[in-house]
Amino acid sequence: MTARHTRVLILGSGPAGYTAAIYASRANLKPVLYTGIQMGGQLTTTTEVDNFPGYPEGITGPQMMEDLKKQAERFGADIRFGIATAADFSGETHKVTIDENKVIEADTVIISTGATAKYLGLDAEKKYAGQGVSACATCDGFFYRGKDVAVVGGGDTAAEEALFISRFASKVYLVHRRDRLRATKVLQDRILAHAKIEPVWNSVISEVVGDQSGVTGLVLADPEGGNRRTLEVAGLFVAIGVVPKAHFLAGILDLDAEGYILTDAECRTSIPGVFAAGDVRKKILKQIATAVGDGAVAAIVAEKYLDELD
Repeated sequence: MTARHTRVLILGSGPAGYTAAIYASRANLKPVLYTGIQMGGQLTTTTEVDNFPGYPEGITGPQMMEDLKKQAERFGADIRFGIATAADFSGETHKVTIDENKVIEADTVIISTGATAKYLGLDAEKKYAGQGVSACATCDGFFYRGKDVAVVGGGDTAAEEALFISRFASKVYLVHRRDRLRATKVLQDRILAHAKIEPVWNSVISEVVGDQSGVTGLVLADPEGGNRRTLEVAGLFVAIGVVPKAHFLAGILDLDAEGYILTDAECRTSIPGVFAAGDVRKKILKQIATAVGDGAVAAIVAEKYLDELD
């Protein structure tokens, strides 16, 4: 294995990672950023972004990420394709293995590997991604104004997604495999009292159907796979959870029970000189705006950490 040293190593190329690269580059820290397997992160699967400040007409997710990448490169960030597969933070110099065969040594590490939404595992979910299948009502709910949609899930996330999208949709079907929700009582009460939300109990989605325009309906079944019927909807919001991309850090950093990295308010992890930003860290709200804020904070705090080392 070959090793290389950098003052700031950034893992991940979503809004948090690119923002950290912009700030670290402007501080003349010459950061090295490894993109991860999905350059641009989850936003590359989002067609329109309407809730990020400064874009009154909206912007596509891929275009936003390309703009952030170009901005980071403009200030000198060294952006490379590669996946973090292991880490060793036991010494004064931190070591991260990329693609299982290249070791990068760094004085500071900013982990912004993000999270990935859990999906049902149906082939049609990929086929209709951005054309009726979404995992973010906050991102895409606006585009379903006056349409019938479905949300699948039974926890707090699903309840919150259903309540949010009910502001736009004419009807929201909340599909759940059990006969009661797992969401907190206050959310359950709001769901059951809402005129536009209809729970669909004891049901699973066996198929997503559509045409060239996108999703047109769902094939539902009971949890055993029988009693199939069709539900006509223009969109499906999958809200069965997300998985933080921090599995390679288990036993190295402090993680919560779901695998999110625990940090303080300034993005510091349990290891000095290692920071976490964006959706990979434990926080209340996971949005582009908060990821960008995390990236800026992590880079500034990393800069202060390096000043204290010098």
